[in-house]
Amino acid sequence: IKNPGTAYPLDWFSHSPLYINPLCMSSQSFGNQIMKMETLAFGPSGMPMPRWVFYDCAVMPGFVAGYAHLTRALPHEVKKILEVDESMPWTPISLFIVIPTMGQNEWVAHNLTSVNALIPPEYRFYGLGFLTKAFALWQANIEICCGMTQWQSPAVRLHSHYGLFEVLTSYTPLHSYAHTLTYRLKVDTEYWYEFFGLADATRSFQKNFQPAGLVVDSKQDASLKELQSRIERGEGPYYLSAAEVRKKSLDDSFMVYQPREQL
Repeated sequence: IKNPGTAYPLDWFSHSPLYINPLCMSSQSFGNQIMKMETLAFGPSGMPMPRWVFYDCAVMPGFVAGYAHLTRALPHEVKKILEVDESMPWTPISLFIVIPTMGQNEWVAHNLTSVNALIPPEYRFYGLGFLTKAFALWQANIEICCGMTQWQSPAVRLHSHYGLFEVLTSYTPLHSYAHTLTYRLKVDTEYWYEFFGLADATRSFQKNFQPAGLVVDSKQDASLKELQSRIERGEGPYYLSAAEVRKKSLDDSFMVYQPREQL
């Protein structure tokens, strides 16, 4: 990464990064711990990442970022849940994988997880998942990030808060889960501040976007396919409101928006 952490004027990530060289045998224990965490998080949903995928499709072509905690300072209960290797000075507690694409400074998000989903509430780290992805976007100077998530996953609330959230697919039969949402976001740190209640990006969104005359119900194939058909006919681009996604129940329908100058 050329000139890491210089594209966005943030003072959130002041500590020097800990670099792990995946080409060295000494990185095996750290990598093993990452795989344990990832399997604990995604195994129950049937989407754990095979080890070879982690290396071939993430480590080699992409950027793997996250937070680590001093192993000796982790609570005993957390160590037990994560099956921590006590010989490691640092234990990974979050993970975000992002991979460069053929687009100009456009990357694709592959995986985001943190220990918060695995440990009791009293041990959770505030904002860990959000800050993990934010750190990677900031460190790699990423301007545009695409990604995939499931419509009714709580993760959609998080992913929609990194910038303008464009829907690339609303119904995705090529994926193992057809109710997968493919998105593209243009990174805007004002949304990051809004996530923590420190700014109001909604006002700017309302100024530049308006309802497209369509709502999408993520529980209904017909609704998802209708939006997908409109996208394929070139009637977009279509966007979701980050504020609306965060406030509404995931079972609710969401208003679809377009730039005002297009309507």
